[in-house]
Amino acid sequence: MGDPGVPNTSNKTSSSADDETHVGDQFEVPAYEPHPSSTTLKERIRHHYELASDYYYSLWGQHIHHAYFLSPTDTKETGQTNLINLLLEISSLSPNSTVLDVGCGIGGTTRHLARDHGCTVTGITISGRQVQIAKRLTDNESSSSTSTTTPAAADNFTPIGTRGGRVAYQELDAEKMESHFQPSSFDCVWISEALSHFPDKPLFFRNAARLLKPGGQGGKLVIADWFKAENLDAEAMETDIKPIEDGMLLPPLCTQADYVSLAESAGLKVLHQPEDISKDVAKTWDISWDLISSPSLWAFAISQGRDGLAFLQAFRAMRRGYANGTFRYAVMAFEKP
Repeated sequence: MGDPGVPNTSNKTSSSADDETHVGDQFEVPAYEPHPSSTTLKERIRHHYELASDYYYSLWGQHIHHAYFLSPTDTKETGQTNLINLLLEISSLSPNSTVLDVGCGIGGTTRHLARDHGCTVTGITISGRQVQIAKRLTDNESSSSTSTTTPAAADNFTPIGTRGGRVAYQELDAEKMESHFQPSSFDCVWISEALSHFPDKPLFFRNAARLLKPGGQGGKLVIADWFKAENLDAEAMETDIKPIEDGMLLPPLCTQADYVSLAESAGLKVLHQPEDISKDVAKTWDISWDLISSPSLWAFAISQGRDGLAFLQAFRAMRRGYANGTFRYAVMAFEKP
């Protein structure tokens, strides 16, 4: 697997692609702009996904998350499935589990868990546009995979696949999920590359612990996310981490150890220690940098103001952070006793 490595704060990258001409070189990197409040940050995140989710789908497909490259022949699509399978492996999630997919995007993982693992999955996202796309893709898959279209049940779950899996989607701020679902409702809370967006991470861990089923085969919290490396100096924070936090609409990034501490404080126990797979996912951003080489895409981003330009320029910062070892990616799992 990946090696946490030692951060290289020289601000040099090992990617030869940075020496090649790219349309992004024509535009400045906006100066760092701190988020004035958690409410403002969440509104910016919602606006971003309302605007950009169709582009995500056209560029990246159904899974809006990193690809985990296990072999030279892996594509971004097989790599994305590899990541889901890694999370299933480290969590030992049982087939036919009830799952809350937090920050479900356009439902790629939601459908995968239902189709291939027979799970009943509720996907929640802050973006109404993402819910619309997820429902459309689900309806298309459901109708094409059976000889007759199976309508959604009265509880709004749509059957998908042949293993008894079902999916439903809701527009919901994840920080309000405690009041939206009954305690001990889920076998698993699954969150992939969404928790780094949340301003109040202790609240999320407390809410997840409340919603998970306890005892025996206790409920599981499964996480894949972005992190800063330990013990970064001011230069590394300024040159590598802040442009990522700014462009990707993140509050201050945590370390992997921070998540362990927050989970344990919420009453969860470690099921699988953080596993750093940075070197096996970093290629995601080389592919992404190539995918955003269209001048028209940059023109559209600029038309949306500084956040649009900061977002695209953050792709460059992500590559630099991986190359320098200052930006990390890890998976982990926790269990409710």
